[in-house]
Amino acid sequence: MEDSKRKIWTVQCVLLLLIGSCISQLCASDDVKFYDSFDDAFDGRWVVSKNEDYTGVWKHSKSEGHDDYGLLVSEKAKKHAIVKKLDEAINLKDETVVLQYEVRLQNGLECGGAYLKYLRPQDAGWTPEGFDNESPYSIMFGPDKCGATNKVHFILKHKNPKSGEFVEHHLKYPPSVPSDKLTHVYTAILKSDNELKILIDGEEKKKANFLSSEDFEPPLIPSKTIPDPDDKKPEDWDERAKIPDPDAKKPDDWDEDAPMEIEDEDAVKPEGWLDDEPEEIDDPEATKPEDWDDEEDGEWEAPKVDNPKCEEAPGCGEWKKPMKRNPAFKGKWHAPLIDNPNYKGIWKPQEIPNPDYFELEKPNFEPIAAIGIEIWTMQDGILFDNILIASNEKVAETYRATAWKPKFEVEKEKQKEEESTDSDGLKGIQKVVFDYLYKIADIPVLGDHKIKVLELIEKAEKQANLTIGVLVSIIVVILSLLLKVIFGGKKQPAQTHVETKKPDVAETSNDQGASTEEKEEQNEDGAAAPRRRNARRDS
Repeated sequence: MEDSKRKIWTVQCVLLLLIGSCISQLCASDDVKFYDSFDDAFDGRWVVSKNEDYTGVWKHSKSEGHDDYGLLVSEKAKKHAIVKKLDEAINLKDETVVLQYEVRLQNGLECGGAYLKYLRPQDAGWTPEGFDNESPYSIMFGPDKCGATNKVHFILKHKNPKSGEFVEHHLKYPPSVPSDKLTHVYTAILKSDNELKILIDGEEKKKANFLSSEDFEPPLIPSKTIPDPDDKKPEDWDERAKIPDPDAKKPDDWDEDAPMEIEDEDAVKPEGWLDDEPEEIDDPEATKPEDWDDEEDGEWEAPKVDNPKCEEAPGCGEWKKPMKRNPAFKGKWHAPLIDNPNYKGIWKPQEIPNPDYFELEKPNFEPIAAIGIEIWTMQDGILFDNILIASNEKVAETYRATAWKPKFEVEKEKQKEEESTDSDGLKGIQKVVFDYLYKIADIPVLGDHKIKVLELIEKAEKQANLTIGVLVSIIVVILSLLLKVIFGGKKQPAQTHVETKKPDVAETSNDQGASTEEKEEQNEDGAAAPRRRNARRDS
């Protein structure tokens, strides 16, 4: 047994040495511009901001369940800021640049960021000790989640060649943040042909072009033309596609005053109806509280309970004929709509050349001179590790295979074991469901509906009983969008009148329920509380 353990230990040591050797060789490669494994303490290499707003403490800590160290956000509900100045500024213009790092949300992430900022040189107006949210960066990349926001940011701060101003350009429809507590590796690949790729755990989640107006908001290249701000809509411009038919006349038998409902004259009072019995009676078992003061609390009244005589009878109290729909009801008459002969379409101002337009062959990337982490988060336990800047995609792939993959597999296996030990297995099933839901949220066809879908998913994640309802809602949203794409908008037929809808039964019931709750206050024992004729007077 001891020989077996010794052999396993020897193999593990050899593997660790091989991995360490590979990483050492990679670090020595010209393709690696920067790398920090955080195996050693960060003191002296990274500078913690001394800005008074950033009081969150950074720690050199092990990842849960591993001997691997990282840079830890140790306090929740605080701002954290730390920065590492690079030995040499990195040019992003002429070659492929790969930005990659690992982050583990050990306590989850309900509201906060876990992104990196790739900062411009200090002559742009910042210092490591004063590093804050205003420090000028070139690229911001990584997870951000709070409320409706759930995305892996990619923001390029680009210098407008005409105005000289720096403008934030956000990647449209970025991927969502994984919802588990495992270590994930985020990769952004900037290529010399203006292509951008976002990878999560080595899997491509988004491909974009820096110069495409479809991929960034606002686009890096302004539109060639803009609406003329001085153009005005002519007074006789008619935008109505349909108009009421001026020749139509209300039919003689159309009664606008007929009510929607009338009494059912054929209804008969059920046999056994107790006209003289109230639906509620005073609780015969209720007694006046000993501490009740008639002067302060008013005259005491026993709480009401359901009349037991009404339980077996068809009803109690004054019987009234039920209402039924009025067959003569037609509602207010409106003339049918016809095509407008004067319709000119929706007016738009004429386009004029955009004075701010410029052409661009490549983005004006600012060099990266430092890496900063500047975040505010409601959760602690965020662990950053293996921050890499390289000029070769294969190098980043190798780091993922050697530094990230082994940890991830161990964590994934442990997660499976924990899910399998769950008594009813519901937790594991829900985890799979939510993983798929977040993948669905990344479908491009959702477009602007993505935020709504993510809100639904997050609500269901906090309230597991809503999962089925959320699934149905998301399916409805997607089907609606697909039908709209396939069939387009459908014109509504002309209506000769508008019928007032009968109040929804569910809504009426809800209103009645609300009024009932106001009448019946519940005490701590669950019994109906005594009703007071007069409000308690201020002493």
